[in-house]
Amino acid sequence: MEILYANCCGLDVHKKTITACIITPKGKELRTFGTFTADLLDLADWIKAKDCTHVAMESTGVYWKPIYNILEQYDLKEILVVNAQHIKTVPGRKTDVKDADWSANLLRHGLLRGSFIQNREQRELKELVGYRKSLVDERAREVNRIQKVLEGAGIKLASVATDITGVSGRAILDAIVSGIDDPKFLASLSKGRLKNKR
Repeated sequence: MEILYANCCGLDVHKKTITACIITPKGKELRTFGTFTADLLDLADWIKAKDCTHVAMESTGVYWKPIYNILEQYDLKEILVVNAQHIKTVPGRKTDVKDADWSANLLRHGLLRGSFIQNREQRELKELVGYRKSLVDERAREVNRIQKVLEGAGIKLASVATDITGVSGRAILDAIVSGIDDPKFLASLSKGRLKNKR
């Protein structure tokens, strides 16, 4: 089988460890690294010191992200994040062969297809937007919980206030939490358009 890339590295990425296999014309070398930043920098330095030009990593979840972020600064020709299922369907896999070794061999012969990875700015923006969405969703769940507690206590604040976490709603909730239960006083805390619903 034709060798397309002389110096290749295969990575089998897990939550706490990374098994790395480098294959060069001089032979094969296996090492295991941790997943803290210092470990990842050691891994990247080792890959660069061995003149590796192509890296393939098999990873599930998000464990590939910090490795990819570091490796892309090392001026490698190609970094592939490979679907684990794709590696397992390539014929010839032996059960006693390490995943990292197998990944490096497949990569060396051009048999791996990488997943689409956006550029760093797009990845960071996607994470930021995703985090913002999760915060908005969590806030909505908390507001629903507050409304449920109020309804259970017979307090119909949501029936008159469009947003119970608005200025008026918060003032009324703060007063209730402080122990005030006089309906007239609570109604007097309404501001803006809510004044018309006292």
